[in-house]
Amino acid sequence: MFRMTKGRLEAFSDGVIAIIITIMVLELKVPHGAELASLRPLAPVFLSYVLSFVYVGIYWNNHHHLLHAARHVDGRILWANLHLLFWLSLFPFVTHWTGETSFAPWPVAIYGGVLLMAGFAYTLLVRVLVARHGADSVLAAAIGSDLKGNLSVACYVLGVLLALLVNRWLGMALYAAVVVVWLVPDLRIERALSARKE
Repeated sequence: MFRMTKGRLEAFSDGVIAIIITIMVLELKVPHGAELASLRPLAPVFLSYVLSFVYVGIYWNNHHHLLHAARHVDGRILWANLHLLFWLSLFPFVTHWTGETSFAPWPVAIYGGVLLMAGFAYTLLVRVLVARHGADSVLAAAIGSDLKGNLSVACYVLGVLLALLVNRWLGMALYAAVVVVWLVPDLRIERALSARKE
């Protein structure tokens, strides 16, 4: 049976993620004044950039681990990966909109909607990879029930609702809380690979 290698998928994904980060940083405009006070109006844009940068970094890190555990890819995996990259490619837009509007409710909600869809797309990619490699694969053992991923998606939904119906800062706080949870490296795949080698 013909099996496609994963090298091009990894290289393409890394390139797209690098471009996403580059576009986000280019949205940080230089202030017109030379005083520190001239940076104050840029604070919301910078804060939204920092949050999105960390999110993109987390996706890149986990994507790397995910593909490290994969042995090969197929057409479904390629499309699932493109689906994830599509939602990640919207990060620069929603990041800039959220910052430029000083975290207005609708931009914060749309930001959360993009986070939600990226989370869903990542979950879909994981499931397609597990289906391709089998229920007894290292990948399947490492992912397990993916409680952390499922809770993250639920937090995005709640964050969108809070931003629109209660308070936009509660929505942003929930998005930031998800980042804090994921900042702790997810070592499930590394542990599963190490256990399989022993």
